[in-house]
Amino acid sequence: MTRIGLAHRVQTFALGTLAALLLTFLVIPMGCLMLGTSWGEFSAGLRHPLASPALKLSLWTSALALVIVVSLGTPLAWLLALRRGRVSQLVETLVVLPVVIPPAVAGLALLLAFGKRGPFSNWFSPEGGSLALTTSAVVLAEVFVSSAFFLQAALAAFRRIDASLLIVARSLGASPFQIFFRVAIPLAGPGLVGGAILCFARALGEFGATLMFAGNLQGKTQTLPLAIYTAMESDLRAAQALSILLLAVALALFFGVRFSERRSHTSLEGHR
Repeated sequence: MTRIGLAHRVQTFALGTLAALLLTFLVIPMGCLMLGTSWGEFSAGLRHPLASPALKLSLWTSALALVIVVSLGTPLAWLLALRRGRVSQLVETLVVLPVVIPPAVAGLALLLAFGKRGPFSNWFSPEGGSLALTTSAVVLAEVFVSSAFFLQAALAAFRRIDASLLIVARSLGASPFQIFFRVAIPLAGPGLVGGAILCFARALGEFGATLMFAGNLQGKTQTLPLAIYTAMESDLRAAQALSILLLAVALALFFGVRFSERRSHTSLEGHR
């Protein structure tokens, strides 16, 4: 073996060792979570009084947040994809910002905007009430933290569309609405579905902003992550069971995103 070949093998081994360390660190906690309980303990944990109300509330609020984000975010992503100026770049930065700010900061910002003393509190409760500590606050928090995941995926999907297809549609007399609904959305459909799945997953797992803005009221604002947080104080078995449930949902959603990405790639390749 030459000296160069030996050096390459040593460097490859070193890189592989570093990669294996991180992979091992990521896999061990999830393995302990999944394997650290029996089926009986898992079933008993799911029967905990916190479990059912929190699961129903999480699914309902996450679904509602998803509808809001997709309804408003799809046109926004399309307009941003069509324009590449400084204003569009600024808007794109603003809509992605919730991904990088801490959830507690997001919760405090929502509280200051829509809380009892917030400048927009009267929009929702003219009698001087507040959106804080309500189910609506849960939905707003989930919309705020999850919208960027859909917008990023939608932007990427729209920007992958062959511009010549849009030019042909315009030359045939299609209006902006027709191009959007009949050309752009069908072509970007798989990417939009993938973004919607990511958005739903993020909303389902939201914790910090919800706790700060909506509180932790059982049956009213206590979502599944908050139920896990509460259960840890009294019943670790229930917290573990709910965590496994969330992990299973996350895995299912992850495979859904992968499937949508493959469909998106196949769809766009077929139109070129």
